[in-house]
Amino acid sequence: MMKRSAIVVLILAFFLAVFAGCGSSGTNTSDQPAVKTGTVASTVPSVLSTDNRESRPPAASPQPSGDGVLKVHFFDVSQADSILVQFPDGRNMLVDAGNNDDGPAVVSYLKSKGVSRIDYLVGTHPHEDHIGGMDTVIRAFDIGQVYMPRATTTTKTFEDVLLAVKEKGLKISTARAGVTVLDQGSLKVNFVAPCGSNYEDLNNWSAVTRIQYGSTAFLLAGDAEAQSEEEMLAYGANLKADVLKVGHHGSSSSTTPAFLKAVAPRYAVISVGAGNDYGHPHKETLAKLASAGVQVYRTDRDGTIVFTSDGKNITVEKLGSTVRPRAPDAGGMVAPVAPVMPTGSGGGYIGNKNSKKFHRPDCRWAAEIAPHNRVEFRSREEAVKAGYVPCKVCRP
Repeated sequence: MMKRSAIVVLILAFFLAVFAGCGSSGTNTSDQPAVKTGTVASTVPSVLSTDNRESRPPAASPQPSGDGVLKVHFFDVSQADSILVQFPDGRNMLVDAGNNDDGPAVVSYLKSKGVSRIDYLVGTHPHEDHIGGMDTVIRAFDIGQVYMPRATTTTKTFEDVLLAVKEKGLKISTARAGVTVLDQGSLKVNFVAPCGSNYEDLNNWSAVTRIQYGSTAFLLAGDAEAQSEEEMLAYGANLKADVLKVGHHGSSSSTTPAFLKAVAPRYAVISVGAGNDYGHPHKETLAKLASAGVQVYRTDRDGTIVFTSDGKNITVEKLGSTVRPRAPDAGGMVAPVAPVMPTGSGGGYIGNKNSKKFHRPDCRWAAEIAPHNRVEFRSREEAVKAGYVPCKVCRP
């Protein structure tokens, strides 16, 4: 226990160090939750008091002239996210880097596209399926500016990213609503979330990025769920986009009708793994997109997907290939993974090792717990004694 506590303190101390210079004006320290094993969310300055030091983009390094088009690559990294944005002037942005095992393959894909420097690196939130490969990417490339929300976990994955940042002598700028990454002529890149400063679920800390080039726009929603979507609408930011990277891999916890109406996309991309454990994308989300007349692309079916914008028109290319090849079955085909369903429907409870919450077996959140994070309890008392707290949805 002492060793675990020491690790927690070390990670939090280092996290504060790498965010040095990010600004704290407007921070209400009374909102800072107590440090606990598991997920720890730290406070974020109010979006109404944007720190100009963060909003000012870093000085541009010499870059290729580019071909005058914006390219957005949605990698097929199975049940994970990784997106390469190639700007018209040759600069590059990488948003997330897949799972831990995806790091080398992401690096290989980037190099195959002529990327030698990542000018802007965004870790949407500290879940392994988004930042798992980021330490590998940081060590492989010259990195400009790093953006992450002010949320922490005590996982080794998160620690690995922080150590890679430290090794490179980099600092992390806070990703939050109101921060502008780029604003140059017809190109503008800014964050529209997170808007708040206290979330129970790490998904709602997701840095949501809007990219505008000419009259075209992309909205990359990370794993933002309904709470974050409601806050974005209340904040009043421009959410309109031609292409929406659907939040949380197409889970029904995201893409609310009001949010979808505000974005009004022509195209949607769902980054999702074939036969994933969660049943993503959920049929409710697909139905909402279909009802809105949105053309849907899915990495589990279309492979890596590349959108190209000349500032007026958008074209789509389905590469039909994965960044990290899936393992074939004996017949040479990719074998689907059977969904993991809640067990013990007649009694007992399901715990999430990551969130430290426990659920009724029929709770929708229990169905979404990854196998390596699942733990079963025979009684409520056993779960509470183990340090788990009850889910506020199913109220076990």
